[in-house]
Amino acid sequence: MSRRFTLMYIPDSGKQARRMLVSHRLFFSALALLLLSTALTGWVVADYYRLQFDQQQFTRLLVENSEQRQQLRQLNRSLDGLRREVIVLSGTDARVRGSLELSVEDSVALPVGIGGALDPSPADMTELQQQINDLRLAIDLRRESQEEVRDLLNDKHSLALATPSGWPTKGWLTSYFGVRPSPYTGRRKMHEGLDIAANTGTRVNATADGVVVKATTEPGFGKVVMIDHGYGYRTVFGHNSKLLVKSGTRVKRGDKIAEVGNTGRSTGSHLHYEVRLNGVPVDPRKLL
Repeated sequence: MSRRFTLMYIPDSGKQARRMLVSHRLFFSALALLLLSTALTGWVVADYYRLQFDQQQFTRLLVENSEQRQQLRQLNRSLDGLRREVIVLSGTDARVRGSLELSVEDSVALPVGIGGALDPSPADMTELQQQINDLRLAIDLRRESQEEVRDLLNDKHSLALATPSGWPTKGWLTSYFGVRPSPYTGRRKMHEGLDIAANTGTRVNATADGVVVKATTEPGFGKVVMIDHGYGYRTVFGHNSKLLVKSGTRVKRGDKIAEVGNTGRSTGSHLHYEVRLNGVPVDPRKLL
């Protein structure tokens, strides 16, 4: 016997109710169709929103990719510029070190440009990072080299300022450095400096930067000044008529420290000038 479902429609207006007989098969077929349609509609809606989301993500990735390409190109340009600068610095550093007779640092592999890849792949970014690291290493080496050169130049500059140079006074040489007959006994004796004849009161100048370690009167040198210049150099100025510095005074090359005279054991107005290196007298003529 065939099973049927009865569907009844009862209106609110009081009209006669209606009914409809539906077979069991038709009812479940309609219900299945309704469920299938609902599921299909839900899938279509979900797929639409998924596509919208994917489209937004794709657009965002395109923008990010474009920005990364621009950044990569900009970094490449910057690296190329820095690389050229480092090459120039390296050449200058090598020339300076060569002129100072310093060993030239071994060349460092400098980064080269990638060439502006169309798509910044992970390999490109890794290569770029390696180039940045190489460039940093090159810059650090140049900085260390420049510091070494600067320290050496400072030392050379300090040594130059401390090395006696030039005439201590205006006059003419009357006695040289070396063995000579003594003006008092006639016996040959080592003369450890130069005698420069000049009028009494003539200006006497320091011949290098230093500190006065002696400004006093002695039986032999008379009124004498001794200056310590560092690096083992000392200078002595004897037979002055007037001293213008005292012990502990810092002087610069060219500063007036005394005036020529005829004090101490002297036969006339002149300046006795000595240069000592590590306590040993040297010929001042080599430094005039």
